[in-house]
Amino acid sequence: MSESVEFFGNKAGKVWRALKEGSPKTLSQLEKSTGLTLKEVSMGIGWLAKEGKIALKNTDGLHAKFELLD
Repeated sequence: MSESVEFFGNKAGKVWRALKEGSPKTLSQLEKSTGLTLKEVSMGIGWLAKEGKIALKNTDGLHAKFELLD
């Protein structure tokens, strides 16, 4: 596995597990539940979005929430 895949995949895994425990969650909630920084949470969300595993819910700007897709 390449270094970058491991780096980004690790963050995505933490975000995925946090959402699996009880989604939907905001960015702030994901920061708290994963222990990742906002930047790292965003990396994880990007990875999951690319894989089609995550969706936006309540997209009113600042209060967007993320949830796992079935």
